[in-house]
Amino acid sequence: MRYLPALLRHLLWRLACTLAGGLRVTGRWPGERRGRIVVANHSSHADTAVLLAGLPVSAYPVFAAAADYWFDVWWRRGLVTGLAGALPVRRGEGGAYAALLDAARPALSAGRTVVIYPEGTRTQDGTVGEFASGATRLARDCDAEIVPAALLGTRDLLPKNGRFAPGAMELRLGVPLAPEDATPERLRDEVVTLAERGPAEPRISRVWQAIARLVTSPVGLVVAFLWGFSEALSWPIMAEMALVFLAVAVPRRVPSWALSIVIGSVTGVVVNAWLATRDVLVVTPWTTDRMRTVVEEHLAEGGASGILHQALNGIPVKLYAQAAGEQGIDLAALAGWATVERGARMLVIAAALTVLARVLHPWLRRLYGPYLVATALGFTIAITLIVRAWS
Repeated sequence: MRYLPALLRHLLWRLACTLAGGLRVTGRWPGERRGRIVVANHSSHADTAVLLAGLPVSAYPVFAAAADYWFDVWWRRGLVTGLAGALPVRRGEGGAYAALLDAARPALSAGRTVVIYPEGTRTQDGTVGEFASGATRLARDCDAEIVPAALLGTRDLLPKNGRFAPGAMELRLGVPLAPEDATPERLRDEVVTLAERGPAEPRISRVWQAIARLVTSPVGLVVAFLWGFSEALSWPIMAEMALVFLAVAVPRRVPSWALSIVIGSVTGVVVNAWLATRDVLVVTPWTTDRMRTVVEEHLAEGGASGILHQALNGIPVKLYAQAAGEQGIDLAALAGWATVERGARMLVIAAALTVLARVLHPWLRRLYGPYLVATALGFTIAITLIVRAWS
């Protein structure tokens, strides 16, 4: 029963961290399932969110919270329990450590991970303060391993008494220490060593990396040409979607890709029309008889310039090419007007996408996989509506 709430919290905070600048987790969490204590530096209210997002769901992390404040009214209790999996610590005559021990022992025995910030408060200047002995005492009394962890980037994201500023975050996990080997000084040294390996490294999508390599390579321009060429023959996915799916990964490459697509598209239009003059009609998926009728009317009225209607009406350019060949329209004139139409349409789309890609670039580098899924879904819905409208 506890797995689902832990999973939902993990996914919620993982999404929040991703949107806030990206989270990278380095180091290995121990595979054996048992109760453990995590000690981490503390510089921001975002630290708890990062630990919930970065620690595995199977760790079932919990955070100590004062019961007389956080659990005294229903809405605070629901908030801290639901969002942070808080562990109620009931302060009494026995002192702070006795209250922590009473709360943490059952959680550790149940295989949960208790997170402790040994500094006791958030740092003001970014340095790691002295560690109190509560975590090491708890480890010995409960026979629990201690995992040192360093949090980076959270202070820049949400500093104490400062403003929210999105940026890269990183959780670095150290090697677990046995209770008898852990001292406050050693734990602090372990956390400082982890933190001093360098600043937080931004998390970059592997999908983005692969597509960016393609887009910036000479092969990428060939892909753009072939996409435009194929769409003018039979390929059902609009030529402009090559920019939406691929070229936006590297905004500066959008113009060169757009030019290559236009050249490929115009070439495909001419080849398609030439084939039609010889009664070779290439299959045209996702088209309707009504589309074909309208295309024939445009070309009958305006000749080769009738292809200009394609810029705004949603009818695939392959139908104009095929109908132009069937009507015997001059191929040179068709190529000229196709260049005007395809070039103007692509220029507007490429300009808009270049601006949009530059604005979204930091997010695309981290979220290119979800971006592809969202754009593919949007395209599918749009093309379905267009075909239905022309049916």
